[in-house]
Amino acid sequence: MSSEQFTIGLLGHGTVGAAFAGLLEQRAPHVQRLTGREPLLAGTLTRSGGSFEEILEGSEVVVELLGGIEPARDYVLRAMRAGRHVITANKQLLSQHGEELFAAASEHGVQLRFEAAVAGVVPVVRVLSESLAGAHIERIHGIVNGTTNFILSEMERGSTYAEALAEAQLQGYAEADPSEDVSGKDAAAKMAILARLAFGTPVRLDQVPYEGIEHLQGDDLQYARELGLGLKLIGTAERRDGGLSVRVHPAFLYAGHPLASVHGPFNAVTVESSAITEITMSGPGAGGVQTASAVLGDLISVMRPPAALTAPLHPLELVHDVSSSYYLHMEVADRPGVLAEVARVLGEQGASIKSVVQRGLGENARLVMVIHPLPQSRLHAAIERIGELDFLRSAPRAIRVIEEEFT
Repeated sequence: MSSEQFTIGLLGHGTVGAAFAGLLEQRAPHVQRLTGREPLLAGTLTRSGGSFEEILEGSEVVVELLGGIEPARDYVLRAMRAGRHVITANKQLLSQHGEELFAAASEHGVQLRFEAAVAGVVPVVRVLSESLAGAHIERIHGIVNGTTNFILSEMERGSTYAEALAEAQLQGYAEADPSEDVSGKDAAAKMAILARLAFGTPVRLDQVPYEGIEHLQGDDLQYARELGLGLKLIGTAERRDGGLSVRVHPAFLYAGHPLASVHGPFNAVTVESSAITEITMSGPGAGGVQTASAVLGDLISVMRPPAALTAPLHPLELVHDVSSSYYLHMEVADRPGVLAEVARVLGEQGASIKSVVQRGLGENARLVMVIHPLPQSRLHAAIERIGELDFLRSAPRAIRVIEEEFT
């Protein structure tokens, strides 16, 4: 093996793995100019061929693009114990076994790089771990799943959820089984990773409450437009009451919010700190080539002098009862006093109404409103009580509203 070569073992040759192999071949001369070494793919492990032991023996870095937990976890740990650097795009692995992996990397003096695990080509991992390493981060929130953002953008144009999902699959933005994306689990895994980086506290996927977009209705988006709102699946990690709140849920945004204009399969992440005010980064978040590009960026970082990606942890208590404004959608009987009764129940929980839209007559009567912020527990209590009222024709729907607007 020539000292001028840098050998790479590739685990996985699916959509992202194949895209990475192609991109590596295409960009090898550029990488060599940047690093002084020629990147060489020493072996590839696929479902039908290849030996992990042989790949490990002949590689300086292992790129894990298998996905899932096992055997990816076993291979990554064995690679680091053998003194190999590891690059992965596996957000589920990191969000469920991150502490074990970070400890192994530290113990064996190797790098664990994972830019491609969060937000596609948006360099949020590198920004948090390097550029903003000295900042006191107050909040990170953003759109970290391109599939759901594409679906919601299509629904805002008038498509049904089923039509938008089918289009996302046709365009290659959604898998044949899109459940991890549309349920919010994929975004929750990414927010667990970002929370650890930004706040230095261990966060596992099972500690992140998440809600997806499967239950959303087209008329919610139509009414929201009348209220000046657009809908996004938002992941948030922020300091709250001396602790840390990490969560994923659909949320309405006003037009002035920096995330409101992010459409299609794009991701965007906003980082807030008193030292920097706020920084928003955006770019493509879904697609094999985009993910492969982030993997290649990690490879170049590994080939250059190492930089520390793991800071000491300072555990914070996780906070779940977070205040928010809410959009409420109610199918109601067409009779006097309905709005007053709903307002009374909300008032009992400390909620006040910001804006209201009333539409339809008879069996088509709808009451839609935005209420001012109140804790999640009080919102749930109000929803339960409203659901018991005799003029409700179906269960109320509630979606969070993010009030901030930046100019």
